[in-house]
Amino acid sequence: MKLRLTLIFAAICFCKFAATEERKNVIFILADDLGWADTTLYGHTELFQTPNLQRLASRGMLFNRAYSNSPLCSPTRASALTGQLPDRHGSVAPTHHQMPVRLESIADSTGNAAFQAVPIKSLTRLDTAWPTLGKQMQGAGYATGHFGKWHLGREPYSPLEHGFDVDIPHWPGPGPGGWFVAPWKYPEFKENLPKEHIEDRMAEEAIAWMKQQAVGKPFYLNYWQFSVHAPFDAKQGLVDCYRPKIDFNSKQTSPTYAAMVHSLDDAIGTLLDYVDAADIADDTVIIFASDNGGNEYNGIPETDMEGKEYVSAPTDGGPLRGGKASIYEGGIRTPCIVVWPGMVEPGSVSDEPIQTSDFYPTLHAQLGIELPQGHVVDGIDITPALKGGELEREAIFTYFPVMPKVPEWLPPCMSVHVGDWKLIRIFHEGKNGGHAYRLFNLAEDLGETTDLSEKHPEIVARLDRLMEDRLVASGGLQPKRNENFDPAKHRPDLYGVQVGGLKVAKGRDE
Repeated sequence: MKLRLTLIFAAICFCKFAATEERKNVIFILADDLGWADTTLYGHTELFQTPNLQRLASRGMLFNRAYSNSPLCSPTRASALTGQLPDRHGSVAPTHHQMPVRLESIADSTGNAAFQAVPIKSLTRLDTAWPTLGKQMQGAGYATGHFGKWHLGREPYSPLEHGFDVDIPHWPGPGPGGWFVAPWKYPEFKENLPKEHIEDRMAEEAIAWMKQQAVGKPFYLNYWQFSVHAPFDAKQGLVDCYRPKIDFNSKQTSPTYAAMVHSLDDAIGTLLDYVDAADIADDTVIIFASDNGGNEYNGIPETDMEGKEYVSAPTDGGPLRGGKASIYEGGIRTPCIVVWPGMVEPGSVSDEPIQTSDFYPTLHAQLGIELPQGHVVDGIDITPALKGGELEREAIFTYFPVMPKVPEWLPPCMSVHVGDWKLIRIFHEGKNGGHAYRLFNLAEDLGETTDLSEKHPEIVARLDRLMEDRLVASGGLQPKRNENFDPAKHRPDLYGVQVGGLKVAKGRDE
């Protein structure tokens, strides 16, 4: 471990910038918990309104098959910053605000007697030895700023220790500090106005920072939104605007969540307005993605037009199956747009599968920054796709060795995508402690309704070998068989079942 960290540190020190004719600015927008069906980009919502995301897509490329590196936030964020998959970097759950400090994941051998596999225990901090995008950009002469959510560790593991010149509001938590609408609870950051919305303020702060940058010096801006993570609150005027638009024949019935999506989109519009007004659009790369799928399991107290109270899930990801914390498509397929002036055709669409970790090598390659020596990168350079072509990629892996009990949950598992095929391995939940499998053809069954594993054992074997080879190559921890397993308590019937119904979120006054 010490040797690996020494090599990584040396790689950072010797990071060099290869001169290019034009050093473009980069704005990396990462939404939190925004699902594939939560925008108007893919035509699967009639409630949520995202005109500024549509505006962004008209300037660049919309990806139909963009995948987060995990169905949960912190692992994907670590992958975006390192270019590695979670089985390699060790962040597998959003525990980075918790104690104790742990820099490596752990494979225990004992757990809940009802299950045959023991979940992997995630690291709780992103080690500052990693050559993160912030450090790489900073070392290449970029001004670097982080605005919004982090959730990879408090000091000494904050953005300021990972290569960012500024970090606002400098908050280590899993969601916003208190609420989206002020008063907030950030210890170092206060509202300027009563009932100020945090996304409005973050956009304002990001623009102020961009204005301060020296002429001729490029900037790298992480605009990582708090929206639309819990807790659920929004501008009251927007909630009132969406309430009469609720169709109870639809599965998206929360005016509060719709208002939250609206504010997310407004903030993106504010950034685009500035980029245009500052006349830097032709010199600025903009990446938009989400860290995982939409939240389908928290309950939001709502009131309909007649004053009747009801509880709504924040969203529904249909036609995709599952949402946040599920390895099904709804948990990992996310909205994604890349705007790259001079390379990406405006208004273009790609069906090539990409992952969040791909942005790391792509930015290095196209900005002329050498990849750090001694640092293994799992993502690939997606430039061919950005130019309208195909990618030479054998597979996409999603490693999810934890067990959050949400709708469509599974015990510790992993998946692989190859072409139209997707195989899920459920660790040790098969006969005699072997693995269980679920196989889907996404071209014919986007909703993952029909398991084809028994019909195509040869495909299962081939794809499972890819997963096994991947884990051996990465050194990823495989969940161990549970020494406490009691067959009498085994409950495979609970897979995919939400135990106890919607968990109702607390209101501001509770």
